Amino acid sequence: MEAWALLIAATLNAGTLVALAALGLLINERAGVVNLGAEGMMLMAAIAGFAATVHSGSDVVGLLAGMGAGAVMALAFGLLVVMLNTNQYATGLALSLFGAGCSAFVGQGYTQATLAPRPSFAVPGLADLPWIGPALFRQHPLVLGTAALAAVLAWWLARSRAGLVLRAVGESPEAAHALGYPVRRIRLLAVMAGGALCGLAGAYCSVVYTPLWVEGMIAGKGWIALALTSFATWRPARVLLGAYLFGGVTMLQFHLQGQGVQVASQFLSMLPYLATILVLVLISRNESFIRANMPAALGKPFHPGS
Repeated sequence: MEAWALLIAATLNAGTLVALAALGLLINERAGVVNLGAEGMMLMAAIAGFAATVHSGSDVVGLLAGMGAGAVMALAFGLLVVMLNTNQYATGLALSLFGAGCSAFVGQGYTQATLAPRPSFAVPGLADLPWIGPALFRQHPLVLGTAALAAVLAWWLARSRAGLVLRAVGESPEAAHALGYPVRRIRLLAVMAGGALCGLAGAYCSVVYTPLWVEGMIAGKGWIALALTSFATWRPARVLLGAYLFGGVTMLQFHLQGQGVQVASQFLSMLPYLATILVLVLISRNESFIRANMPAALGKPFHPGS
């Protein structure tokens, strides 16, 4: 039972990394903007967060630095896409490539750096409960915080005036503009908010999840987060489900290796990505379901004079 509790804890920890980025991308896409640069933003945030933690000795400073790096990169993307109407897909790919190259260059001096011993966390009165305590209540605060964020975001999109305006911008920007809403400003703020969450995910990776810096350490998780938004049909609760599914498959490979299962390590390493592709294929079979939930203006530029 203890082994299964630890597996669940590791699953939540791994899923949090992807969930944070996917929730940020969901905000972007609800506003009608597709950002393919998540991988690059997360890499830049990972090195920014790690470097800030090394020099300050504070995890909080590192996480905030990661959020700032993600927001700045998203701002550059937003200015090009939202204000200048460049192609969203090409600009996102360029951002991803830039982030990968720039983070590798900036991080050259930090490959041998180490962080102080990581602090342990426990929820008083709950961490010592049998089985459920190690599984749920000895996690970094961001693990439970991400679940709370998904719940708040779901309520905000469905019930708040600001959330409904954001959805209106993603569904029919022309109608929102006719009603007097600043569509471009709303989209730019949404892009920056999504970038900050992608940055938080990147910093979480290098500061908490694997506290070190290695070139390319995000290892495709930005693309997985992008795929999760479609898997979740743009709903925050389903983003969590998909993220924990990915985290569970990721941790299962290590569990199987620890149990001595005779399977090629390369096959086990590709299991999380194979599972993601399989789920997307199954969901994509029902095109009407995808179209019914997808923001109508997703990926389309907005021309105020049209």
